[in-house]
Amino acid sequence: MPPDVEKRRTARIGPAIGKLDHRGRPGIGVALVDAVPLFRDGLTALVARTPGLAWVGAADSANAALQMCERLRPDVVLVDSEVDPRNQLAQLLAGTDRHQNVLLIVHDRHRTTHYLGSAFAAGVQGAIPRSADPHRIVEAIRTVHAERRYVDPGLAAAVAAPRTRLVDGVGSLQPLSRREFQVLQLIADGLENQAIAKILFVSVETVRTHVKSILRKLAARDRTHAVAVAFRAGVLTVAAEVTPLRALDSARPRAARD
Repeated sequence: MPPDVEKRRTARIGPAIGKLDHRGRPGIGVALVDAVPLFRDGLTALVARTPGLAWVGAADSANAALQMCERLRPDVVLVDSEVDPRNQLAQLLAGTDRHQNVLLIVHDRHRTTHYLGSAFAAGVQGAIPRSADPHRIVEAIRTVHAERRYVDPGLAAAVAAPRTRLVDGVGSLQPLSRREFQVLQLIADGLENQAIAKILFVSVETVRTHVKSILRKLAARDRTHAVAVAFRAGVLTVAAEVTPLRALDSARPRAARD
């Protein structure tokens, strides 16, 4: 195998280049999505003192998390279940071409078969309770980074293990990429391909390609049907705080938004 191909193959499961632990050695890049500053500070300290782990950053919302992961490319993203109660963020992070391994931090009210089954179906690689001991958190991070599934013993009884990615109430659907999700949101806003291309700074042909992929993944007849399926499945909601397009819009220069 050519050296460059081998390098690309091993890079996906090895520590990310440029991420160093507290000893200056390559480490697993860890990021957190959690709205509670005290918990963020605690995990920052845990990662900082653990050999082989490298702190990448934290976000307090789904929008901020998408921007952070796009920019910093962490190896493992810990996602608080209160920030992602419908597993939409997890699906976006796990479903992109350069996916992140998602480790879910589960609050007591989410310790149900329905929630955890949906989470793993959405692409979550591991789950731990919010009260997990530090050594269990480290163990979970290393396990999911190796692309193995991790379920904390305290959650094992509640975890369903679906073999396909299921979306509640709709059946078996393939997850959308982040860009496809953005296109779908703009379709739901009533925009045509040319307007979508202008907003996303891509060609109209690229938008057409995304639309075809969306229709196929959602098993939809047309654009209107795709939006209806997405709302029924919970892929789209009216909740502004989980709309990645708001983050995208705020990141563009003002002149480009006007």
